[in-house]
Amino acid sequence: MPIRTRTALLLTLALTAGGLTGCSALAGYEDCEGSEERVRALGALAILDNPPGKATPPRGYEKVDAGCWDDSGDAWVYANRAYAFPGTPEEVLRHYRTAAPRDGWRPGRTRPPAHGETIDLCFTRDVDGTPTVLTVHSLTRESFTSAGDAFPPELATGSGFGIEATADAAGAPTDCEG
Repeated sequence: MPIRTRTALLLTLALTAGGLTGCSALAGYEDCEGSEERVRALGALAILDNPPGKATPPRGYEKVDAGCWDDSGDAWVYANRAYAFPGTPEEVLRHYRTAAPRDGWRPGRTRPPAHGETIDLCFTRDVDGTPTVLTVHSLTRESFTSAGDAFPPELATGSGFGIEATADAAGAPTDCEG
């Protein structure tokens, strides 16, 4: 899915940058073996199924996409959803700034959204003892087409967004900064 691809690309970039600064990107390499329980825990997070009113998943993206990938030098577990929302980005931001803390998530970094995005939030919390990051971000035509996916027509109007929980498969600390 585009959300997973976007995160994988960001993780690859961060790990490559770490390797260029003298840190080994392969140090502590883990694979996805044994990650099934963490994947299930992320996929069951209530916040993934708690969008603002009138938000609906685009056709083909009706369910939580959850799994593990280990193609970036480290293994990461993830669970994500995509939503079409007829309202404004401000309504999405307002919703998650309230709903996420109610669900135990702590606000993370605040920075201007990336080019073409109007929604960009990050939260952290432990999920079954594993440090986990929750992001809410705009879904743009570019984010779908760069991953080779067709842009769902439901996202052409309003404020399409994705919500994703990620964690290191081995349980290593992670936060909104990296």
